[in-house]
Amino acid sequence: MTGVGGIFFKAKDPKALAAWYRDVLGLPIQGWGGAMLSYDEPNHPKAIIWSAFPESTKYFAPSNSGFMINYAVDNLEAFLARLSAKGVAPIKRSDDDSNGRFAWIVDPEGNKIELWEPKRAANP
Repeated sequence: MTGVGGIFFKAKDPKALAAWYRDVLGLPIQGWGGAMLSYDEPNHPKAIIWSAFPESTKYFAPSNSGFMINYAVDNLEAFLARLSAKGVAPIKRSDDDSNGRFAWIVDPEGNKIELWEPKRAANP
């Protein structure tokens, strides 16, 4: 296997949900209804994390969905300010993780989203 080729999930209203991801999170939704995210962006994580959680996990709460998507951001504070301007507040955040800084929001269909600002490598 060479990597993750996509993230696919069901939605009650795919067009409305795609519009929310475009308008609120800035996902570059294309005419076919999805988005392509490039891996050659500066400061983009070098890998995608794949992790199966126990069925009993509470990590995805308050969502009842069986998945959670983690989106990397280059500046968590600026991204949260953008979300606030759109009326979206984080349900939780963590600024002292050894892997970087995190915040969690919920989309209009109740899916929990993890926002991650990766820890910057120390300059030599």
